[in-house]
Amino acid sequence: MAITAAMVKELRDSTGAGMMDAKKALTENAGDMEAAVDWLRTKGLAKAAKKSGRTAAEGLVAVAVEGNKGVAVEVNSETDFVAKNAEFQAMVGGIAKLALTADDYEALLASDMGGKSVADVITDKVATIGENMSVRRMASIEGASVVSYVHNAVVEGMGKIGVLVALSGDNEAFGKQVAMHVAAVNPASLSEDDLDPSVVEKEKQVQMDIARESGKPEAVIEKMIVGRMKKYMAEVTLLNQSFVVNPDLTVGAAAKEAGVEITGFVRLEVGEGIEKKEENFAEEVAAQLKG
Repeated sequence: MAITAAMVKELRDSTGAGMMDAKKALTENAGDMEAAVDWLRTKGLAKAAKKSGRTAAEGLVAVAVEGNKGVAVEVNSETDFVAKNAEFQAMVGGIAKLALTADDYEALLASDMGGKSVADVITDKVATIGENMSVRRMASIEGASVVSYVHNAVVEGMGKIGVLVALSGDNEAFGKQVAMHVAAVNPASLSEDDLDPSVVEKEKQVQMDIARESGKPEAVIEKMIVGRMKKYMAEVTLLNQSFVVNPDLTVGAAAKEAGVEITGFVRLEVGEGIEKKEENFAEEVAAQLKG
């Protein structure tokens, strides 16, 4: 029986199991949903599934560079305590190395890691450590040379923010400065050409609405918008930003002086975009006392 994406989703939704685990369970049981649920339980994956609803917004970003390719991988845990664990760090480092030969995120999860898939290794760790964990995302970049930087590294190559910068030439010192700039300033894109058109249009509309509040004529407003959008681009695009090392230059101008061209960058920050549940300990205790 063919295992469809809808079947995998249904099993994931009902059990909380990972995608690869759900697919394997269905494959092993010829698409029988109930049997697949039992299979997950007998394989010890039910314990991991119970924790899958908990927010994993801590963890580490690891970077690895080999030749002209660099990768960054975010692996999440529920607490920073686990992220500081040497066993967890070794696992994250191993996953980052595997990412160098993986074509994409799905391929990374399926990669062999000591006789098990990365997805299975994560599931085992969830069951033994008792915290929800996940390989949240990976990103790769290629260039004539690739430079990496980790902000506040806990060990070499991993920390809370990981950055990769691709250059057209070989200037590691300058590349490292740009990577530090990216870590600090967090540009939205390399240049105007790389910005999502819908984001640009939304910003333009917001600026027009603000300008119209002034009551000025449309012809004047159009000229105002040109200047405001130019300022916006200087704030969000890497090549147009003021270089933190030398604010008198844009990053693009600094690259020209350094004899290289910046062809791309990657920036991953742990927990970025994850909505963390705010815990109120006093309210929690009060609720328990009332119960």
